[in-house]
Amino acid sequence: MKRIAVFASGNGSNFEEIANAAEEGRIPDCEVVLCVCDRPGAYVTQRAARHDVPVLEFRPKDFESKRDFERIIADRMDGLGVDLVCLAGYMRIIGDELLSRYQGRIINLHPALLPAFPGAHSIRDAFEYGVKVFGITIHYVDETLDGGKIIAQKAIPYNGDDIKELEDMIHAEEHRLYPEVIKQILKDQ
Repeated sequence: MKRIAVFASGNGSNFEEIANAAEEGRIPDCEVVLCVCDRPGAYVTQRAARHDVPVLEFRPKDFESKRDFERIIADRMDGLGVDLVCLAGYMRIIGDELLSRYQGRIINLHPALLPAFPGAHSIRDAFEYGVKVFGITIHYVDETLDGGKIIAQKAIPYNGDDIKELEDMIHAEEHRLYPEVIKQILKDQ
């Protein structure tokens, strides 16, 4: 049985989709064993509770350094035997502690066609720029901001003028593609 940790900072719709896919066998022989959240009380923690997934909540400002809170996270994941770390709306840059201990086993879902529009506001940035093809990218995490090796991408054409409609389209595609990619990565491990 493969074990996944999902990192999220907010609503957690991708967390829930991954948890559902594991429970329903769409990601076979897999279980979500930990939700890591850097915003205590975020809605993702309620989603995790509904799936009986333990939550590691923390406030980064309560620690002297990123290394300090990442060490706690990595130690907890080591204790759980985590095989893959899936970032799903986790709004922090992964630091050296997690990268050194989980190199090649951390993936991220980004709501743009990288390398275009990296960073925290990619949908809005692309929308304001006026692009007509949006998309999502799933990539390995390395020391660069949204710059790790690309695993999968999906283009989403959009000619409308409603950013909420566009966000909904992007999230729907994220919910479809992320579990598929996780399934393939775990199969290949």
